[in-house]
Amino acid sequence: MTRRFVQLDVFADRPGAGNPLAVVLDAEGLDDATMQAIARWTRLPETTFVFAPTQPGADYRVRMFSPRREVPFAGHPSVGTASVVLAAGLATPRDGRVHQEGLAGVLPLSVDGDGGDRTIAVRTPRARVVEVAERTDVRLVEAVASLPAGALPPVLMDGGRRWWLVEVESEAALRGATPDWAAICALAEVTQSMGVCAYARADAGREYDLVVRAFVGAPAHFEDAASGAANATLAAWLNERGALPGTDGRYVVSQGREVGFDARLQLRVDADGEVWSGGRVCNVVQGTIDW
Repeated sequence: MTRRFVQLDVFADRPGAGNPLAVVLDAEGLDDATMQAIARWTRLPETTFVFAPTQPGADYRVRMFSPRREVPFAGHPSVGTASVVLAAGLATPRDGRVHQEGLAGVLPLSVDGDGGDRTIAVRTPRARVVEVAERTDVRLVEAVASLPAGALPPVLMDGGRRWWLVEVESEAALRGATPDWAAICALAEVTQSMGVCAYARADAGREYDLVVRAFVGAPAHFEDAASGAANATLAAWLNERGALPGTDGRYVVSQGREVGFDARLQLRVDADGEVWSGGRVCNVVQGTIDW
């Protein structure tokens, strides 16, 4: 049977700027092996599959797959799937929110505006500090050698996925950095983390507050175009240290320019310390998939 299929760019206002995602609607009847095969075939960072909800309060249920495995939670698939579900009329915001069921539980997403100006943000799972380290740590020293030190120490955070967060002294230093993939892969493997999420304060006068580069060391080596989950974990760390940029807990991140993208992520830390990660979504392909 054919099923509705959408491919879109998340954290972008135009095609090619954000993080691509495929969404398969009408996914009832697809088994795990088939969903994994479709995700491998699309070759996108993630492909999501939409089902009827099973939990009270949820508007829909989603399963997320990378080309290699099922993913318990990720930011850009959550935001993009919500956009597709709303456009398909499968959910209607209540008090400005929809609720997504997944392996991470039932999570709310805020919905602001309509059409091309609409922004969607997911309340991410609570992140926690696993370990604060020194840059001279034998596990870290080679992985951070190309990243001149910023103010805060490296930290391993767990927000569903583990990331090493490393502050860099300037936007120029971060944008010009060349990652040591062998060292980042070794660090990811020995600490059971995704790799290194490096960040720097933006230069004065920019339309964003932070620059972020996310180097995934395991299981593959690549730089993420725009990671809602990594940025949410970073927001939790900055909030804990009283180091949030922007105002009122809100700030904008630039990510992906170094790998040919130009994403903008909108982060918010609310009064309860919850982190919301989101932005705009741009549809690129709409049709059906016959698998």
